[in-house]
Amino acid sequence: MRIVVVEDEVKIAQAIKRGLELKGYAVDVVYDADSGLAHAVDPDYDLVILDRMLPGSMDGTELCRRVRAEGGSVPILMLTARGTLGDKVEGLNSGADDYLVKPFSFDELTARVKALLRRPPHHVGTAMKVGDLSVDTATYKVKRGEQDIKLSSKEFSLLEYLLHSQGRVVTKDMIITHVWDGDALVLPNTVEVYIGYLRNKIDRPFPERPPLIHTLRGFGYKLGEQA
Repeated sequence: MRIVVVEDEVKIAQAIKRGLELKGYAVDVVYDADSGLAHAVDPDYDLVILDRMLPGSMDGTELCRRVRAEGGSVPILMLTARGTLGDKVEGLNSGADDYLVKPFSFDELTARVKALLRRPPHHVGTAMKVGDLSVDTATYKVKRGEQDIKLSSKEFSLLEYLLHSQGRVVTKDMIITHVWDGDALVLPNTVEVYIGYLRNKIDRPFPERPPLIHTLRGFGYKLGEQA
């Protein structure tokens, strides 16, 4: 999943970026409100982590209002040193989905990110399912039926994106955008390689069960019990 961090304190922004990348997310960073708005309305992003006090033509609350006014539904987690009840109410009323006060625990930030990235109807708690395949985004456990499946970090990120997109076709470009860091040079055949890795772990070992990863030639890939 792809996240943009809008934070003018470089050390904090880079620490968040490094920490979330270790959790398997693709993370971009911008340092001012105007760049933040341009990224927040970009449909390539699955989550915005937003500082409240920012340089530029607006603060974080105004940025939220503009995103929502433009019809943007991307989840927004607001970070701020301003932690009074009134501040929280103002931030949430501006369109933020959650509000975390600095200084914060990185474990709490990660938990809130995971919570905001969950999407019904395929989620129950931290679980994501398709057919008999289940993925727990908190523990990173993957099972098909009762069989445990071990995935690398990038394989897990790819599977999580496919689960979020299940039932619809995603192109190689969409996968690259949401699964790989923006600074990485990723070729389309890299996606084919990782799709192959996933198939070797969640489909091919279970020949008696319907395949879950489907290739639609000329279009892309779809996760589901039927193509």
